[in-house]
Amino acid sequence: MEINDIFGESRGAAAPTKKSAIYVWGYNQRGQTARKGKVRNLRTPKQLPPELFGCPAGNSTRWLDVACGREHTAAVSSDGSLFTWGANDFGQLGDGTEECRRYPEKVKNLETEFVKSVSCGAHCTAAIAEPRENDGTISTGRLWVWGQNQGSDYPRLFWGAFTPNMLICQVSCGAVHVVALSEDGLLQAWGYNEYGQLGRGITCEGLQGPRVLNAYAKHLDEAPELVKIAQVSCGEYHTAAISEDGEAYTWGLGSMGQLGHCSLQSGDKELLPRRVVALDGISLTKVACGGVHTCAVSDKGALYAWGGGQVGQLGLGPQTSSASFIFHDSEQMLRNIPALVIPSGVRLIACGHSHTLISTMDCRIHGWGYNSYGQAANEKSTYAWYPSPVDWCVGEVRKLAAGGGHSAVLTDACSLKELCEFRLANSVTPANAAEIEEVASRTSSDALVRLCERLREHPHDSDDRDSDDDRDR
Repeated sequence: MEINDIFGESRGAAAPTKKSAIYVWGYNQRGQTARKGKVRNLRTPKQLPPELFGCPAGNSTRWLDVACGREHTAAVSSDGSLFTWGANDFGQLGDGTEECRRYPEKVKNLETEFVKSVSCGAHCTAAIAEPRENDGTISTGRLWVWGQNQGSDYPRLFWGAFTPNMLICQVSCGAVHVVALSEDGLLQAWGYNEYGQLGRGITCEGLQGPRVLNAYAKHLDEAPELVKIAQVSCGEYHTAAISEDGEAYTWGLGSMGQLGHCSLQSGDKELLPRRVVALDGISLTKVACGGVHTCAVSDKGALYAWGGGQVGQLGLGPQTSSASFIFHDSEQMLRNIPALVIPSGVRLIACGHSHTLISTMDCRIHGWGYNSYGQAANEKSTYAWYPSPVDWCVGEVRKLAAGGGHSAVLTDACSLKELCEFRLANSVTPANAAEIEEVASRTSSDALVRLCERLREHPHDSDDRDSDDDRDR
């Protein structure tokens, strides 16, 4: 008997996992956590029920991607459907209106597309998709954009500076700019460029059209050259990328040290992509940008962070540098240098405006930074200065997302054991937590054990998990 038979769930040959879950928590003023009640902030992660997405109760739910904007959220289901919810002042939900929505709704204008991934900026959204019906003549990595500065409140097909036959494999949205990456390792950028975040070697006033980046300063004493890019991330007004060779490049606004350069070539800005020489010899695989900070992960799982850390988003503790008396502006100089935060074991990284999330090799989630709404850590504190565990999620962590004041995690269950953990996690209450914890400990279900421990230690935190939907109805 197969797992699907045991749980009475339908088979799906194209389904990437047997089941997956999305947890969302944090600031909720605009409905970005998909709770329709009046709760302003939800400090504990809660799994979004299938009913929210139009699935009958008890049916298997599978997800491919999740993303957080400043005050909106988007998720891609395994059938290629895109759901959005939250703030919509600039049409970032893609429904043709500018009215916020506290519940997920399918983006109808993309129903003919199979969405693969999604990115949320401050007030815009972008998705990579392929036609559901394709005779092989249409690109399978097409970009759709909508929201602020994207020309439409509905998704619109966007090639920009790329030709229609170029496959787009990643897109990242910042506060007022967007960068897309082709499978050939080329970047194109568009939006505002007042701080050089488009990487064109100049600053510009007003909205700028798309252009391919063709100059990277690998060595300052040599002419800029073309570099093949493997991953890109947009911060508020800066951009970072990882090359195919594992090197980090940053550009845009660097007034808070978010570019990782000891000195900048143009005041408080870097106008061309410039290699972060402080990370020489370290092979990087991932990069993520926050509002004024940047993080990167090496192939050894080491986490490096640099930039503004006034609210703890670097994970290095309060910024009260004891070395500041040694020489003038030492703290300013030190924050420009990437610091080793965690030496090994980091798998995934996400940076919100002022907080950071990671997932480790053992699928534990840690967060730090601004925590007034509970978006970074379990503790009820305004700031989480150091990496703190987030122990409310069950399953193998596949994707982390961090927004302006909220967070999201996508987890998967592939085995019978993990599916059982999912079911038990949904039924845990302060009354039965001890009993379920005993069973979980005997089967080495570590995430479920941690969830039960947290619930027993803080039973009042279950209010967000258990009674929130009741208040909404």
